Order: sequence, then structure tokens, then C-alpha cells
Amino acid sequence: MALHITGDTAADELLTDNPLALMIGMLLDQQVPMETAFAGPLKIEERTGATTAAAIANMDPEKFLEAFKQSPAVHRFPGSMATRVQELCQTIVDDWGGDASAIWTQGDPDGAEVLKRLKALPGFGEQKAKIFLALLGKQYGFTGAGWREASAPYGGDDTYLSVADIVSPDSLAKVRANKKAMKAAAKAGKSGIPQ
Repeated sequence: MALHITGDTAADELLTDNPLALMIGMLLDQQVPMETAFAGPLKIEERTGATTAAAIANMDPEKFLEAFKQSPAVHRFPGSMATRVQELCQTIVDDWGGDASAIWTQGDPDGAEVLKRLKALPGFGEQKAKIFLALLGKQYGFTGAGWREASAPYGGDDTYLSVADIVSPDSLAKVRANKKAMKAAAKAGKSGIPQ
């Protein structure tokens, strides 16, 4: 299993090898391009040396924020997202013994249970939790019963709806095209244009 999300070999290797990095990338995946979000964990590691939930959670918030702000910034909203990453890491320390992968491995959970666990994390709403569950099932080896149903519509085969479907430059282009079409449809709906 090897992820190919960012187009940067080192960033993708970190996402593949470190479940916490993958979760942080998913957390950062809002209001920035997917590649930027998922490259964020490597920037954090390079700038802080922190590779574990405990190390990130225990960092001085001001120093962590400075690492987020360094150019190129980890996220376009460094203040709120640095805080959110530290909150996520603290929750993983408090609730999961510092092991991000325990969220989908501890107790041999099914898809519905993993979705529930993800939704309990800071910054993981319904949609983000479903997308991450689909990513776990499609590309990260999670085989819990019912994961496709729990992550619907993102868990379907050949959907090209989210980062869960990105395995190549071609699939990235398909996901981008679908996202663009969905945004256009939403905008058209809001403006009263008949569909």
C-alpha cells in the first residue's frame, strides 16, 4: 500500500507510513487544494521535528503557530488550523493512547463504529469523517464490515468524489472535475437557476 495524493514523494511516504500524518492531512483539507493540505504534515514534521500526537499536543502553541506560518504556510488559515491540529493530537493522546490508527483498529470495529469515532474528533464533521473512512477502506487496508455503506457516497467504486479516490494524476483530474461540477450545481441551485 502506497498513497499518491500530493505528487511529492516524501509527503506521500509520510502519509503512507504515519497514520497520524494522514489524519492531520485530512483535517487540513478545507479551503486549500488537496495537495497542499496533505503536504502539510511533512511541513509540520520538517519544521518542528514532531512526529507523534504527544509531541505535537505538547508543543508551545506559539512555536507551533510559527511553524505553520513559515513560507510556504502549512494552511491559508494558520492560526485556527494550528490550534485545531493540536486539539486533534491532544484528543488522540487522551482517548487513543497517542495512536491514531487505534481509531480504526482498536477492538476490531466495523465501518459504522469507525465513523462514530471519527466524528468525535475535533475538526471531523460528518462529511470529513465519511471521506476519511472511505480513504481508509479504499487505500489504507481497513476492512471493517459495512465501511462502504458507512462512508457513502464516498465509499463507492469509481466515484471520484474525494481524496479517497486519488491514486494517480488521472484520478486527481477526475476528482477535481467532479468537485468543480458539484460546486457549480450548488451555486446554480442557490441562485435559483433551474437544474
